[in-house]
Amino acid sequence: MDAGEFLDDLLAQRNLLACCSINVTEVYAGMRAHETEVTEALLRSLKFYEVTWDIARKAGERKNEWAKKGFTLFLPDVTIAAVAITHGLSLITDNKKDFPMPDFLPVPMPVVCIGGM
Repeated sequence: MDAGEFLDDLLAQRNLLACCSINVTEVYAGMRAHETEVTEALLRSLKFYEVTWDIARKAGERKNEWAKKGFTLFLPDVTIAAVAITHGLSLITDNKKDFPMPDFLPVPMPVVCIGGM
């Protein structure tokens, strides 16, 4: 199953797909010009969760907690995690090392391979 089929399956199961400002920023930072129209349509179709004062505080507290344990987490990642935790959302990611928080279980996303192996 590729990423597109995975997302179609989530929608077919009536899951709500969502994002926050960090996700939008990261997508636009890596987007190629020919992807703009379809990417914009996808992003605007998602439920958008604001990064509130409380979420920002929780993200900072998590970053501080993990730093004391010897782990360096990045602000965008702990902010995304704080949004998910605050709203009781599952996080779909193929990058588990950046999301070690035990508050939620990341849902692995299929790896998309381009080209032959």
